[in-house]
Amino acid sequence: MKRPETCILSHSEISSLLTMDGAIQAVQKVMEAHGRSEVIDPNLLHADTPRGEFHIKTGGILDGEDKGVFGLKANGGFFGNQELGLPNIVGVIYLADAETGSPLAVLDSTEISRVRTGAATAVAARQLARPDSSVMTVVGTGTQARTQIEACAHVLPIQRVRLVGRDPERTKERASAFEDSLKLEVEPASSITTALKGADVLITCTPAKEPIVTLSDLHPGLFIGAVGADSPGKQELAAEATARCTAVADVRHQCIRVGELQHPIGAGLMTSEQVHAEIGEILCGKRPGRTGEEEITLYDSTGTALQDVAVGFDVYENARERGLGLSVNLGA
Repeated sequence: MKRPETCILSHSEISSLLTMDGAIQAVQKVMEAHGRSEVIDPNLLHADTPRGEFHIKTGGILDGEDKGVFGLKANGGFFGNQELGLPNIVGVIYLADAETGSPLAVLDSTEISRVRTGAATAVAARQLARPDSSVMTVVGTGTQARTQIEACAHVLPIQRVRLVGRDPERTKERASAFEDSLKLEVEPASSITTALKGADVLITCTPAKEPIVTLSDLHPGLFIGAVGADSPGKQELAAEATARCTAVADVRHQCIRVGELQHPIGAGLMTSEQVHAEIGEILCGKRPGRTGEEEITLYDSTGTALQDVAVGFDVYENARERGLGLSVNLGA
């Protein structure tokens, strides 16, 4: 058997191939497979540096008894990068044939990470938010904030968005930019408490290490997508607030270690057995999603290579069909 060439795809090539609709479909399919235990189990390594952090995530898709695609994503999170004109999240995704181990592709991870994170929230929102949800509060003003709005608007009838940020002037500017690009009503809010009045959906997407949402901010019927906490010590919700919710994890053991769930479990406010479900268990019918109008639901989104592999492999196959990317024979 001849060793296949490895395809290298740049950020611009990936951007031309990637859509939110396609990412939502890919994420839903792979997380449903995860619920049926039909994947290469996901895992996570974490390393801190003086100016940032690295996440190394692994996992894969199985297609039949011994075929499929393994993936590894090595991402750096450097939140001072904006001052240098660089994205905060930088890295690569490596795809390999799970049958032979042959390297299939190396992809810039920035755009795939951005879009699949929004897609994951959208997949969860379809199961955990009230279907008539129209008012959305977003805490955070970066690129992921816009992505979360775009993704949720694909699956919910979102009409109005309230944006909350630390810098009032930047928040106002970003709200205006999001409104123009997404064609939705987006208004800056002075506080989280104010922004949550009458809201159906709350998305938190910040690098916070102290809680910014309290138990008193929550109200019946709310769906929360907690996106920011994805490493030890990060926290956006007060532990008491997380413990009050029907909590759904992307990957249970990972969320307990690095997600919002690390805090109430560590404080003894809830146990790991009280985590309602993984999203894959809901998607494949093993566990229920939202069960009532008054329920407060939480999706703890720490991110998993399963999502990166699913979206990345679709991009890779589309690139091959269109003749995009640089093919390299690493075995020559």
